[in-house]
Amino acid sequence: MKPALVVFLKECRESLRDRRVLINSLVLGPLLGPLLFLGLMRLVVGRELEKAERPLPVVVIGAERAPELVTALRQMGMEQRPAMPDAEQAVREQRIDLALRISAGYGAEWRAGRPAEVELIYDSSRREGGSDVDRLRSMLDSYSRRNGLLRLLARGLSPAVAAPVVIAARDQATPQARGALLFGMLPYMLVLTIFIGGIWLATDSTAGERERQSLEPLLINPVPRDRILLGKLLATAAFSMASLVLGLLAFVVAGRFMPTEQLGMSLALGWHFVAVALPVLAPLVLLICVAQILIAAFARSVREAQTYLGLAQLVPLIPSVVLSVLPVKAQLWMYAVPLLGQQLTLMRLLRAESVPLIGIALSGLVTLLAALAVFNLARRVYSSEKLAIST
Repeated sequence: MKPALVVFLKECRESLRDRRVLINSLVLGPLLGPLLFLGLMRLVVGRELEKAERPLPVVVIGAERAPELVTALRQMGMEQRPAMPDAEQAVREQRIDLALRISAGYGAEWRAGRPAEVELIYDSSRREGGSDVDRLRSMLDSYSRRNGLLRLLARGLSPAVAAPVVIAARDQATPQARGALLFGMLPYMLVLTIFIGGIWLATDSTAGERERQSLEPLLINPVPRDRILLGKLLATAAFSMASLVLGLLAFVVAGRFMPTEQLGMSLALGWHFVAVALPVLAPLVLLICVAQILIAAFARSVREAQTYLGLAQLVPLIPSVVLSVLPVKAQLWMYAVPLLGQQLTLMRLLRAESVPLIGIALSGLVTLLAALAVFNLARRVYSSEKLAIST
């Protein structure tokens, strides 16, 4: 192990002298995710709360046909805007967000006790207008229910006649579980932190030395190639692990400033989360780092290696997208899939649910076996004499 330790110290010493490695591994990697989460959360929450408190601007067409309805909507927070001739075109061109058209027969239908029609004009492809549409729809539903009950009372009927079945909704989701839905991308951000923490060292220690023609003098030493590979792997893993630890601590600090309470949510990113997440992600650190070294070994320059590894960063996104698009109930075999098993474990931690120990053990064991398999592939590449050739 002495040759591996020598290579490990050499790579660490050279990397600590490189500002790019320090900035990316110990600054950019750990802080990118927390700052992104904190900024987006404050922006989204602040915007939604501001929209909920201010009057809702609505272009009302045919307001004179239903003065009582318009008055009631204004009392509930609607800001009436003047009518325009072509509201549909205005909505499509994004000159207005929402319009309400009261049909010409509204008055006659209302007086006859029949359902009177109103039209909501909006563009469902614009996500920023979705909350405004729901808000106006809620106002109209409230007005409709209230007047429906009054009609029943006027006819001597009990309002209970219109509701033969009463639905009592009892949501069992805890504030912590609701917060986990909002932070579904957090596991991917932690995996991305591991990637960023080791990418520069993995690139420079293989493709960089190959490009500078300093890899050949290292390989001609009477030392087994797997010891050299092991030293480079340990150095890359050390920087990735340091990036992960700093990233977890940054998320813990950022979690205290996220306005989750205003949304009725909770995010318990405390020391318990860190204590469990570190051993869960440690085997993944080895797998990612040895995979980065293997990919960089096929590149003849630093730029080429960065291109390959940049594409490889998209691989951890696959489990996150699958879990968000196709929500599945976690089963034991899923923990045996590298990346997926770690993300499932982290999501259960975010939801403050108990994590099965057999799932953690299975995830760690399979990930270590996968890292060993990739290490054997990298050892074969390092045994080839073509590795040191830069042209």
